[in-house]
Amino acid sequence: MNVFIVTPESAGGTSGNSITAMRWAGIIRALGNEVTLGTEWQNQECDVLIALHARRSYSSVERFRSSYPNRAMIVALTGTDLYHDLQVTDEARRSLALATRIVGLQNLASAELDEDVRGKLRIIYQSAQPPSQRETPRDDYFEISVLAHLRDVKDPMRAALASRALPPRSRIRILHAGRAIEAKWEQLAVEESRMNPRYHWLGEQPHDEAIRLLARSRVTVLSSLMEGGSSAIAEAVVCGVPILCSKIPGNIGMLGPDFPGYFQVEQTGQLAELLTRAETDPVFLRSLKSAMEPFLFQFTPEQERESWIRLLGETNAG
Repeated sequence: MNVFIVTPESAGGTSGNSITAMRWAGIIRALGNEVTLGTEWQNQECDVLIALHARRSYSSVERFRSSYPNRAMIVALTGTDLYHDLQVTDEARRSLALATRIVGLQNLASAELDEDVRGKLRIIYQSAQPPSQRETPRDDYFEISVLAHLRDVKDPMRAALASRALPPRSRIRILHAGRAIEAKWEQLAVEESRMNPRYHWLGEQPHDEAIRLLARSRVTVLSSLMEGGSSAIAEAVVCGVPILCSKIPGNIGMLGPDFPGYFQVEQTGQLAELLTRAETDPVFLRSLKSAMEPFLFQFTPEQERESWIRLLGETNAG
């Protein structure tokens, strides 16, 4: 088949959508298909359209369905789709109505869909792989990684704020890799790095470098206000790095309701307490790792490949 993937951000970037689109393109090509990527579908010939982001890709979705009423079209849901846009925009809901199939990235996605489109939903967990060479964690610091671009929905400074509340004896240091989407976030990160000795903003890093940072850290923090299915969680699980994350549906849908590393959204004090426990309580740290292990299989490349084989088989069958 000839497949066109629409992604709101240009392919090759470090955003979650870009990384997902590139990985999916590689999987689908390896299955013997032709794949083209673009930020918009502009009447290019294809048998299947895959659109990341129901709202932001709506113009491509609507144009493709008007041109090809009977061809397969797959719409993949992001966090802002699930937990904001579907509630407030007609474009997001219309994209799902026009889709042949809908892809969700975690198993609570169905709760946000209207009953008339829920039957189209298929869950495809994002896969990840650990770096081929891993650095040994440092002994002089207890390094905490944050892999998140600096924008409102990521609540990106929460780990930095929590680190201010740590006891003086703590050896925790926050290493934050991510691009500042707006000037205000760059100013905040630079100032925090200047005045908070426990926090260091690294700026945007190539994906491979970010994964190496994650793999050598003792713990990683994901403080998002909403997530469709975080690639950072998949990456941490396959690297065996304990996670502390906000208790939101997108994270619960990947790690289950009983995961011991949750903190309530924007609760700096709760995160500070968890960071202290992770540093000082080996039993707690082991419990985080043990709670992640049952989910390892769902983030493997083999699992993601098999999911795409099944989904493309459905679309090809009409």
